[in-house]
Amino acid sequence: MAKSLRSKWKRKMRAEKRKKNAPKELTRLKSTLGQGANGEITMKDVAEIATVVPARKLKEKVQDEEMKGEDDDLGKMEMDSKRSKKTLLNEHGQYPKWMSQRQARKLKSKRKATKGKHKPKKGVAW
Repeated sequence: MAKSLRSKWKRKMRAEKRKKNAPKELTRLKSTLGQGANGEITMKDVAEIATVVPARKLKEKVQDEEMKGEDDDLGKMEMDSKRSKKTLLNEHGQYPKWMSQRQARKLKSKRKATKGKHKPKKGVAW
């Protein structure tokens, strides 16, 4: 479901709203954190609002990813699914999320039409 134009528009508008409100939420979070006694606040209060990760863990994670990147073959991206450029189908026979049902039907009918036709052989006709 959720493939109608209305739902796509609503999803798009919600994403734009999130972008617009992100700075406000960040300032609100910072002000909430700063309202402890003398600007200090306990970790329990912070844990309720946001996920807290120590800086050294983040640095270790970044260093581990860099080390793995050197071992891989020149940083090529791995795609989750292989998609045919001609038919736009993945290995399971599914069309991409962004494609409407009308477009999918059109491509499917085009595939079926060309499937039955035989190409004439090139060369000398006797």
